[in-house]
Amino acid sequence: MLQGDKEQLKLGEHLVTIAACHDCHTPKKMTDKGMEMDFSKALSGHPATLPPPDVNREEVEKKGLVVTQTLTAWVGPWGISYAANLTSDETGIGNWTEKHFFTAIRQGKHKGLETSRMLLPPMPWDMYKNMTDEELRAVFAYLKSTKPIKNVVPAPQPPVAAAERK
Repeated sequence: MLQGDKEQLKLGEHLVTIAACHDCHTPKKMTDKGMEMDFSKALSGHPATLPPPDVNREEVEKKGLVVTQTLTAWVGPWGISYAANLTSDETGIGNWTEKHFFTAIRQGKHKGLETSRMLLPPMPWDMYKNMTDEELRAVFAYLKSTKPIKNVVPAPQPPVAAAERK
């Protein structure tokens, strides 16, 4: 690995840390010290095996917001959103190109595809889009260097009111 590559990966890791990517994309676990990040599942998103949040969605969607115990799924007026798998696995961003990553962050497009839906709350892509090209390249390079974790994150669910209209 070239020195420039090491520096880029180090910058990417730093940016992922200070941009709080782990807050949403790394599941949490309860320990004797309280809730902690489960780094054995670092950046793997909402665990596929967890059921949807068990709440009165209609009430929550009207009045506010609920987050799961892993802090990887949210219920709000938009429905249910799940934190994506950002690891280098094919179920994460393993098959993404740099262009996909830039499209996701700069345009807020799911999977970095220009024709796809918008990213859902609470993903703050509209803040992250202000990163420089160098910073985004570093973040992408770092994410592509992570341990691949197979985890197919559930698809988002529309709001209850929208689902009832169908």
